Amino acid sequence: MTTHSPTSPGGGAPHLERQLSNRHIQLIAIGGAIGTGLFMGSGKTISAAGPSVIFVYMIIGFMLFFVMRAMGELLLSNLNYKSFSDFAADLLGPWAGFFTGWTYWFCWVITGIADVIAIAGYSRELWPGVPLWIPGLATVAILLLLNLTTVKAFGETEFWFALIKIIAIAALIIVGLFMVFTGFQSDAGPATFTNLWSHGGFFPNEFMGFVAGFQIAVFAFVGIELVGTTAAEAKNPERNLPKAINSIPIRVLLFYVGALIILMAVTPWTQFQAGHSPFIAMFSLAGLGAAATVVNLVVLSSAMSSANSGIYSTSRMVFGLAQEGDAPDVFGKLSRRKVPQNALFLSCVLLLSGVVLMYAGQDVGKAFDMVTTVSAVCFVFVWSIILASYIAFRRRRPHLHEASKFKMPGGIAMVWVVFAFFAFVLWALTTQPDTLVALLVTPVWFVLLGAAWFVLRRRPAHQARFATFQAELQADQDFTDAASGRTTRQGAAAEAVEERVER
Repeated sequence: MTTHSPTSPGGGAPHLERQLSNRHIQLIAIGGAIGTGLFMGSGKTISAAGPSVIFVYMIIGFMLFFVMRAMGELLLSNLNYKSFSDFAADLLGPWAGFFTGWTYWFCWVITGIADVIAIAGYSRELWPGVPLWIPGLATVAILLLLNLTTVKAFGETEFWFALIKIIAIAALIIVGLFMVFTGFQSDAGPATFTNLWSHGGFFPNEFMGFVAGFQIAVFAFVGIELVGTTAAEAKNPERNLPKAINSIPIRVLLFYVGALIILMAVTPWTQFQAGHSPFIAMFSLAGLGAAATVVNLVVLSSAMSSANSGIYSTSRMVFGLAQEGDAPDVFGKLSRRKVPQNALFLSCVLLLSGVVLMYAGQDVGKAFDMVTTVSAVCFVFVWSIILASYIAFRRRRPHLHEASKFKMPGGIAMVWVVFAFFAFVLWALTTQPDTLVALLVTPVWFVLLGAAWFVLRRRPAHQARFATFQAELQADQDFTDAASGRTTRQGAAAEAVEERVER
């Protein structure tokens, strides 16, 4: 039996340190599950789907839970994996590591640009006279400073960012319940749970309205896989990763479904508008003007949290790519604090394009919708690679699956169910003009990646990696065949013994 690990330049290569504790991992996972899309995009989702948006978020959360379980089983099968890019390269081939790593980097750069746009837009609401470029530039500078320190400092920052989001949603649910049970009255009518079905039912815009809800809702879940990029820096990953992954369904029910039910109970869904945060609107409606301002700051901190996570994950992904020879060597170096600072500089410079994009377009909301759609499509690709890697893992290393203490529920059959759901999501993006344009633009990225890989794979180092992959593929097959032969012989021997006993 061979010991499988992603290729590395050698034992003397720079390596990341395990400094993220259990509370860091848990809150990073929660912060990843509560994206900017919930605070910013839920107004558009509710206006499109009506109360059926509750089922939209439940379905997406249910499907992505299986992606996370597949990722968890794979990461724990080999603790040499730094992230899902590593197991993609190991199980599917070097091309998969290249495409996954760079696409995930691109996903978070695009998401970071969306967050910079969101921060600038909400900053203008708090401080009307401020030019857009000032909060945009300040955001990038703050993120860079936060991430240049140790990874433990990043974990601590993200811990408090996530805690702010949790407190904000909990406060919204508590205030909303108080408004419902005290019979709060607004211009739109009384606050009551009957608002969920008394304005056209749960599916007021019929099936296509329900489909439209998936477009922006998918973006709300980007970052749910972020815990997978912490694998190389997590303390006791065998205990902490499963705990973080298994709590995802509870988070979805509480933070997404619970918050949306309260929002639509207090205010009929017909009153929600795209481009306006329903969280701010509800506190304003309650007469809590100061609270509404605080929620505005919470939305800003949520966007900062998302961008902070993006800077962290992109720097680690580029660092891993550089160690595999898929990125320039300069990005594979660590600072004295064990931080990939050159990779951080690269991501932060590219985030500045968000400021340019705001001035190039006429509407911050339209710019946000465009980049979030591109990001969502790329994240679907990354999630699909995780599932494809799981299929390869089950075929190539069944013995490791049998030995796993964190098996994915549903197995291969559930993988195909999730694939079918992803196909449905891509089809949903074709039903609206704005998301269709972004969907048609996204393949340009994969064409560029394909061209780069076509050149890169001819290098001797990459040819050696491919030869190693082929050898490991054959070794896996030989091991599986040998194990199968032993099982067959044992079964035949058992049958012979039973036959003798019967005689």
